[in-house]
Amino acid sequence: MTSKALAEQAAIKDAQDPLAPLRDEFYFPELGTAELAYFSGHSLGLQPKNIGAAVNAELKEWARYGVEGHFHADKPWYSYHEELTPAMAEIVGGKNSEVVCMNSLTTNLHLLFVSFYRPNAQRYKIISEARMFPSDRYLLETQARFHGFDPEDAIIEIGPREGEWLIDEEDILEAIATHGDQLALVFFGGVNYITGQRFDMARLTQAAHAVGAIAGFDLAHGAGNIPLELNAWDVDFAAWCSYKYLNSGPGNVGGVFVHERHGQSFDLPRFGGWWGHDKVSRFQMKSGFKPMEGAEGWQLSNAPILGMAAMKASLDVFHRVGMTALRAKSETLTAFLEQVIDTLAEEHPNAGLRLISSRDTARRGAQLSIEVSAYDRQLFESLIAAGVIADFREPNIIRIAPVPLYNNCADIVTFYRVMSTLLSGD
Repeated sequence: MTSKALAEQAAIKDAQDPLAPLRDEFYFPELGTAELAYFSGHSLGLQPKNIGAAVNAELKEWARYGVEGHFHADKPWYSYHEELTPAMAEIVGGKNSEVVCMNSLTTNLHLLFVSFYRPNAQRYKIISEARMFPSDRYLLETQARFHGFDPEDAIIEIGPREGEWLIDEEDILEAIATHGDQLALVFFGGVNYITGQRFDMARLTQAAHAVGAIAGFDLAHGAGNIPLELNAWDVDFAAWCSYKYLNSGPGNVGGVFVHERHGQSFDLPRFGGWWGHDKVSRFQMKSGFKPMEGAEGWQLSNAPILGMAAMKASLDVFHRVGMTALRAKSETLTAFLEQVIDTLAEEHPNAGLRLISSRDTARRGAQLSIEVSAYDRQLFESLIAAGVIADFREPNIIRIAPVPLYNNCADIVTFYRVMSTLLSGD
């Protein structure tokens, strides 16, 4: 298919896109290239234009009230995290009582493991995906060691079959059944960071519970990307960051889900902090930690207001648009990107280019990953230099995420045109 034909297709699809105006609500980088296509929302989302005003508003409240802003600001800082809860709960499919925004992703996971990874001599093993994000692997290794277990024995990794990139979920289910008597926890990334594979979290949770294990998920690549129903799926716990698909700013605050059945389990071991303490008596400054009901009971410290103001501004956009509409556009974008990837593979057979993400839309989110086996990192660097901002993973994987909030099919044509030029050696 010619570049002109693809551009014509893209123009038709973009003209029919009801979410097209959202693109103007984001800042795009200025990198000095002739054209730019940003596909790195799986690493850092673009900045919504409403964030500056939101952060400046809190700076003005700080200047006006000083410490009294905790109680007298327009959105009192004392309860500011509650401003984020309804929209975030919508995104992850939880009840308000099950969701709280706090800390950062791996910090939150360690805090949740205090409560939900409670191994003993019989039940101590963790089933997870092979080649998970390194921070999660380090989390599992150090948690196992902390409890006195050898990570090589305690962690069971399920990887793709020989010659494949995607994990067959039947292999996961078989492992859960096989190790059921020894299994303490099933812990997966809801969406794999390399391939973009979307796991059936309801199915994995059900299998974990059937053998008496806990089910938890890292949703760094899931929150704001795919529709989630954590409460309905019966997930025990989950955590996520907010700077990828949720666009709240580099390194900003993460989020936590704790299923309501655990919300009143005040005897669950946990690390305490004053912001997780009963807020009625919080400022009495007495000894004796009394955790709040629900996910808020896992908080430690008071809210970082400026970061949360940025997060709220972005969540306001999600609340206005809704995950159903975003998912529909995401499927349109990834289908078109899949077509473009196949076209490039046909036109450049010596490049070793192939899609390693699922071709089943139900098993993927916004990210498509391609292997280009005849090339190394230099091809990716050339993409960046030409204005196509994607992501690279060794040895030859390029990850592309057309985000429905701000990407369109014309961006994908730009990727095609640049990639075709590079593969042609022009």
